[in-house]
Amino acid sequence: MTGRVDGWSAALDDAATGRKPLSGPTELADVSLADAYAVQRALVRRRLDRGDRIAGFKLGFTSVAKMRQMGVHDLISGWLTEGMRVADGGTVDVGALLHPRIEPEVAFLLDKPLGAGADNTEPLAAVAAVAPALEIIDSRYTGFSFTLPEVVADNASSAGFAVGAWQPVRDVDNLGVLLEVDGRLAQAGSTAAILGHPVRSLTAAARLAAAAGTTLQPGWVVLAGAATAAVPLSPGAHVRATVTGLGAVEVTASVPREAS
Repeated sequence: MTGRVDGWSAALDDAATGRKPLSGPTELADVSLADAYAVQRALVRRRLDRGDRIAGFKLGFTSVAKMRQMGVHDLISGWLTEGMRVADGGTVDVGALLHPRIEPEVAFLLDKPLGAGADNTEPLAAVAAVAPALEIIDSRYTGFSFTLPEVVADNASSAGFAVGAWQPVRDVDNLGVLLEVDGRLAQAGSTAAILGHPVRSLTAAARLAAAAGTTLQPGWVVLAGAATAAVPLSPGAHVRATVTGLGAVEVTASVPREAS
């Protein structure tokens, strides 16, 4: 299986770096989730071997809206790396992506290790700060169409993230969330859409990281999951996410040179 895992991770890596999506269903379509996560780890390891560093952990399919949009019903996880980080107010290089989308989230900054086994209140003891966030997602499969094992192997479609100003730890349950594109409202929702309460994402993240043989580390960012459905990220678009009581975070999509 090791050779197949390496081959699958290489194919996904090549699809991302070469901007050539994989046509599905691929050989990954029906593998076990354990094998899919093995491919995910191998895929991320390729990035680390090129000099990237782990920046945190992300959860996917934590909202009803997201599950409906993607046609799946299982919570999944993926990794964030420093190479995926976009500064608040910065530019997303959409020219390097296949079919990018963007969604509003809540981010947690850890200042203590967080292992599996914590209940829904204890995880906050490991959190230094919270912030509004945006996640840029991009599938390496044609048409953004995939099975559950395929998206897990593809690092849960993660492509980038931006975090707003960090705020002192506070209750983040049922906060209003607005996603604006070019000054117009694109999505509205609540942080309650994230597993009923975003803190539950910390518990889930710790459990899923433990299953991968890892403990969430101080300094890592944990993206709790999308509060609304994702929207397309078009060249030149300005996107702003606002979370009541936490503030806002914004990015702008790059414009192709020939169109600038």
